[in-house]
Amino acid sequence: MSERELFQKNVSILSQDAPFETERIPCAATSLPSVETLSAIVGLVRELVFPGYFDQRQDQEAMRQYHTGVKMERLGTLLREQIRFAMRFQQADCADSAVAATTRALRFIDRLPELRRILYTDVRAIFDNDPAAHTISEVIFCYPVVQAMLHYRMAHELHVMDVPVLPRIITEMAHSATGIDIHPGATIGEYFSIDHGTGVVIGETAIIGHHVTLYQGVTLGARSIQGDPLRRDDSTPRHPIIEDHVTIYSNSTLLGRITIGHDTIIGGNVWLTHSVAPFSRLLQSKAQDVSFTDGAGI
Repeated sequence: MSERELFQKNVSILSQDAPFETERIPCAATSLPSVETLSAIVGLVRELVFPGYFDQRQDQEAMRQYHTGVKMERLGTLLREQIRFAMRFQQADCADSAVAATTRALRFIDRLPELRRILYTDVRAIFDNDPAAHTISEVIFCYPVVQAMLHYRMAHELHVMDVPVLPRIITEMAHSATGIDIHPGATIGEYFSIDHGTGVVIGETAIIGHHVTLYQGVTLGARSIQGDPLRRDDSTPRHPIIEDHVTIYSNSTLLGRITIGHDTIIGGNVWLTHSVAPFSRLLQSKAQDVSFTDGAGI
């Protein structure tokens, strides 16, 4: 077979929809959501909720309103398009979803003031919990948890509107950039703080109250589920509930639908699969100091 024939054969094969694509993407002939466009959407939201930090600051109110309006129009256009693609990506009948997409895009834009308010509670909590932070602006500019929470809180708004696939893409973008993995279905209250953040995992059905602080490596996960490991759309609560004013130190793992009572402190490297009463203090078992001679016992 010549090089030309080899190329033509494989171009013909790869140009066709694979069986798994037509099975899992009912509207495979339509446009799919774009990660590049979603990145632009996140950037627009970031500029709208943190004005002057990631774009040119406008001193005059009239100019601020003009630029805010331009960005909001752009956001509405891009978001409406991506929601429509996402809905057709999942719907078996491939019906036109333009009206439903517009409704959801407008609902999201109407939530922007509340999104900004709650993000600033997170920024305040991060600043208050970290003596190494000198200013609020430093937290907004530099701290990866702010990026992760911006992505999560955007994605959560879309998740509760039943927008398919986009919420997961948005949170996975932050996961890739920060090492912080928050499922968009998780419910997180105000004044939420993650210190450092690398390796934090928060599962889909986790519920976190107000004024909660996590350190790096904390996992709020689920225990293994009996039965078909491939089942989907299971909304059974399977992740922890963390009540208000709880601190969980680095590399602790909390699994299953357990409740951590308010005002509790969990030390580092704790493995926990049972509920804890309010005002508890949990530490790992004391390490044993054992001496070995010439490697004996290792």
